[in-house]
Amino acid sequence: MRLTALAVSLALLAASLSLASPTLPLHAREVVTVTRTVAGPAATSYDWASGATPDFPIHPSCNATERAQLERAFAETIKLAQHAKEHILHFGNSSSFYTKYFGNAPTAEPIGWFDKVVSADRGGMWFRCDNPDGNCEQEGWGGHWRGENATLETVICPLSYSTRWSLEAMCGNGYTVAGGATNAYWASDIMHRLFHVYNIGEGTIEHYADDYAACLALATSNPEEAVRNSDTLQYFALDVYAWDVALPGEGCTGKAPEESSSAAATTSATSLASSSAVATSSSVSAEDANITASPTLAEVQTTTSGAPAVS
Repeated sequence: MRLTALAVSLALLAASLSLASPTLPLHAREVVTVTRTVAGPAATSYDWASGATPDFPIHPSCNATERAQLERAFAETIKLAQHAKEHILHFGNSSSFYTKYFGNAPTAEPIGWFDKVVSADRGGMWFRCDNPDGNCEQEGWGGHWRGENATLETVICPLSYSTRWSLEAMCGNGYTVAGGATNAYWASDIMHRLFHVYNIGEGTIEHYADDYAACLALATSNPEEAVRNSDTLQYFALDVYAWDVALPGEGCTGKAPEESSSAAATTSATSLASSSAVATSSSVSAEDANITASPTLAEVQTTTSGAPAVS
């Protein structure tokens, strides 16, 4: 009896448990696939502009005041060159200014020279404020390229700081492009000095013609030299800046001094090209003989009243 009662009790307990906890359905297992990328060897880092020198280096010989003036001068030089380049890019050889200064020469070369002033690497250059070659003691010297003494160095003499004008003064003080000095403004003066340095001028920009009238004659007689003539590039940059920016649609081209114009009028295109070649050859020989006594390129300009006439 006892076994029967125990069996009944166990059966009832099992039944109650079954009713209290119904069997849960089984679910299929989910399989998740994870993809992992294994990194390979790190790529070699390459920076094409590494080591570039974007700013014009100023030598420790320059004090804070000189440095501040030079930094402004460099900024204005870039501004002047940038506008000259953009004028050509916009108008091409349909610009009367372009044909006046460069004749029928292709536009790419002057665009390139101006762009080098704007963007070329400045590595190795120095603008100094001391007088290592003694040239600043000579009358009228505002600065000079050091030539064979240091081909990437330019000296800015004290006279420059008291005579150069800012671009803000363009067409002021009685200045005209035709009658004024190409080095009247800091911007055009620094541009000229940069053309001496091989990084910019590549030993190609020279003085094939110096004054305004001679530059216009060169554009007709020898456009190939005109686009490589230091003064022509400066005159063009100054003239288009005056016309487009300083006094829009008016400018201040002016007229060349009579003696300069008459001299150019009596010189034929053939004789001009011939004499330019002879003069260039003689100039190079003189520089080789006495590089510290004079700058490589002649810096004698005709000036109007009030325009500085310094080398």
